[in-house]
Amino acid sequence: MDITQSTVVCVVVTRDRTEQLRSAVAAIRDQSRRPDHLVVVDNGPDPAVEAVAARSGIPVTYVPSATNLGGAGGFALGILTARALGADWVWLADDDGRAADRWTLARLLVCAHEHRLAAVSPLVVDIEDPEQLAFPLRRGLRWVRRRDELGPEVLVDGVANLFNGALFSAAALDAVGVPDPRLFVRGDEVEVHRRLRRSGLRFGTCAPALYLHPQGRDDWAPLLGGRLMVLSPRDATKRERTYRNLGYLTAQPGLRWRRLPDASRYAWYYLAQRHDSAGFREWWRCTREGRGERFPVATPLPSSTATCSGAVVHELTSTRAC
Repeated sequence: MDITQSTVVCVVVTRDRTEQLRSAVAAIRDQSRRPDHLVVVDNGPDPAVEAVAARSGIPVTYVPSATNLGGAGGFALGILTARALGADWVWLADDDGRAADRWTLARLLVCAHEHRLAAVSPLVVDIEDPEQLAFPLRRGLRWVRRRDELGPEVLVDGVANLFNGALFSAAALDAVGVPDPRLFVRGDEVEVHRRLRRSGLRFGTCAPALYLHPQGRDDWAPLLGGRLMVLSPRDATKRERTYRNLGYLTAQPGLRWRRLPDASRYAWYYLAQRHDSAGFREWWRCTREGRGERFPVATPLPSSTATCSGAVVHELTSTRAC
């Protein structure tokens, strides 16, 4: 497909982040290769958000949802809308992050063309310190936390951060489908990553293309002097959802082998390192519910967690677990 003639639709999912959305949309508008259309999914209809979308300077479809669908459901709705509009490529942009410069989308398109990628993501870096990665990335037996630790690689093959600036071809979306709305917050990106790996399609991260995002390192806890890590959000609701979704994920084809290593690491973290038997029981209960696909009926998360999807991804995908 000729990338110069392709139709690119950008999808942004938002809720209660008008100022951050304004910055994200401005970065989209200023791209050297501007998207042909913008889809804004609003997980809590707000006239201020609709106004930001209308003033984007790009043909726009504003999709209000009276139900908070979360990041997974919001991106599912946005992707389907983009495909209905005839998108050849769908660019998924987070509302609390933004493209680092005006060349991000162009670099992704060129990288996808040159390396024959079905999906490609930018390198997601800390919005406060772009030399740091926003989320720790495991490469082999070591954790990568800085850009310079990646070395001269242009393409990090087989690893991607999918909901923070990733570009999907229509063929990739037709093959892997849309995010599972049940994974309301945390783990939705990992589940799509799992499907992408099992599809056999080639994908990766284009290191020269940068995307700014608030760092997610605070939710990670080191084990054995930092040689291992576990994901343990400080917020109780996020933590419960994270553990439940991780339980579901490690019951899926391609990720089942992670169940025993996860149990070992979390047992060490809670019982040996923190001496917190109640915390381990919580982890066990939530992961067991996830394996049984017992998801909560309601979605009580109040607001800003709606599009939080990046922090779980490297817990599973960066270890090549899929």
